Amino acid sequence: MDKYKRVIRTDMADESRVVGAGTQTRVQHGGLGEGIRIEKDGDNDVAITRVHVDTPEGEQKVGKPIGSYITMDIPMVNERSRDLYEKACRMLARELERLIHLNKNDTVLIVGLGNWNVTADALGPKVAQSVLVTRHIYEYLPKEIDETERPVCAISPGVLGITGIETGHIIKGIVDNVKPALVIAIDALASRSMSRVNTSIQLANTGIAPGSGVGNKRMALNKESLGVPVVAIGIPTVVDAATMASDVLDLIMDEMMKQAGQGTEFYNMLMNIDRDEKYRMIIELLEPYSGNLVVTPKDTDDTIDYLSKLVANGINMALHENIGPEDVDRFIQ
Repeated sequence: MDKYKRVIRTDMADESRVVGAGTQTRVQHGGLGEGIRIEKDGDNDVAITRVHVDTPEGEQKVGKPIGSYITMDIPMVNERSRDLYEKACRMLARELERLIHLNKNDTVLIVGLGNWNVTADALGPKVAQSVLVTRHIYEYLPKEIDETERPVCAISPGVLGITGIETGHIIKGIVDNVKPALVIAIDALASRSMSRVNTSIQLANTGIAPGSGVGNKRMALNKESLGVPVVAIGIPTVVDAATMASDVLDLIMDEMMKQAGQGTEFYNMLMNIDRDEKYRMIIELLEPYSGNLVVTPKDTDDTIDYLSKLVANGINMALHENIGPEDVDRFIQ
């Protein structure tokens, strides 16, 4: 049991563990008891789940710090519908606005976490490249700035393996000098479900621990470490091999149950299989062969480009008063 809890890879709050169940699953509408509130919103195109962890007891149940976690599921995002794209940008901006509390001229630092040399980890740097930055205009051309634009700056600090410097230390140095009122950190995440890879967006006002989803946890970026509030935006771009194998077996079992027919002996046998126990067994069997193997779709390069623009649009609309839904992609590089 303890081994299972250590190796499971997910950064998604609504996949966090249910207390007493010894498992990982998506939380259900209505919450998990005292200290946790669950809200559902949106529609079939963009389904929104808000998980609010309010107490230390809630922290223990979900395994996440006190705060708010918003998940946007966009199952048809890969169809590249323009209407859905614009709708998702608007809804992301709305949800981000719910998490930030800023005065009109407060500076915001955008941090694109990840390794730009690895496609599945390049979401953060690509978003940082695409957001509208204005702080330099405030400083050097103040007469040219529109009063409805907020001072925004952006950085992609790279990863420890490239720079030799802890990412958190780089960001802390920038924060101490720039003195932003808020940091928005964007990173690629890991999910417990294949169906959510490149189709879900999570926002959280509790900060982020870069690399935690793939077992490479670095210094946490949060208010305690940086001295300013940190809002995290992430998209799951990978799952581990055990998750993929488990999901495939689940699909096979579901199809076999359907063909066997309800009430048959074979149906009942499959029905009584503990799928969490099955997942633990898969982890143990794969451990000698694929310890840290993670998987991402083959079209991830195009998808990351697409999703990074979606996230950048949402950030632009949330931070600048003069940027609205009609300006989708207008300021994207």
